[in-house]
Amino acid sequence: MTRLEHRVHELTVGQLAERSGVAVSALHFYEAKGLIKSRRTAGNQRRFSRDTLRRVSFIKVSQRVGIPLGEIRDALATLPEERTPTVADWARLSERWRGDLDARIRQLERLRDDLTDCIGCGCLSINKCALANPYDRLGDEGPGPRRLLVPAGAGEPAPRPAGGTRASEADGCVRACAPGSDPA
Repeated sequence: MTRLEHRVHELTVGQLAERSGVAVSALHFYEAKGLIKSRRTAGNQRRFSRDTLRRVSFIKVSQRVGIPLGEIRDALATLPEERTPTVADWARLSERWRGDLDARIRQLERLRDDLTDCIGCGCLSINKCALANPYDRLGDEGPGPRRLLVPAGAGEPAPRPAGGTRASEADGCVRACAPGSDPA
């Protein structure tokens, strides 16, 4: 990896790609989507300010945890353009996402903990579905993986039944039979 001198204030697209671990084509895509900016030299070559490296790293990490590019772009737009963002700038930006990230963490924990059981996908392939979800009770709640689905904006998964019983054992999760039919 090329070591950049401290006095270098701008990076070529190749230097930015090498330092960030992001392909040049991805950097062009990020620029086209308004996530990063460059200036053009007299020879029409891209030059990026050094702080773009931090922005690209932020984009990579944010994407890795599932944050859509539109939200990433909106968050980056709150950072100052005229100077390198400070620790306070980054803290303010991250605070915007704290609630959403906490909800994502809860959703991932629930997925991890319940994935081996029925997740409410409607596949009808698990033998105990008729016992776990008699009369398709979860079908009344809507389509999809009802036990693991966290409604948008809710932030909290549905509570587990009292007594420590696993959710899939208590009320099931897969539509095993049509409403009103015999669950056995």
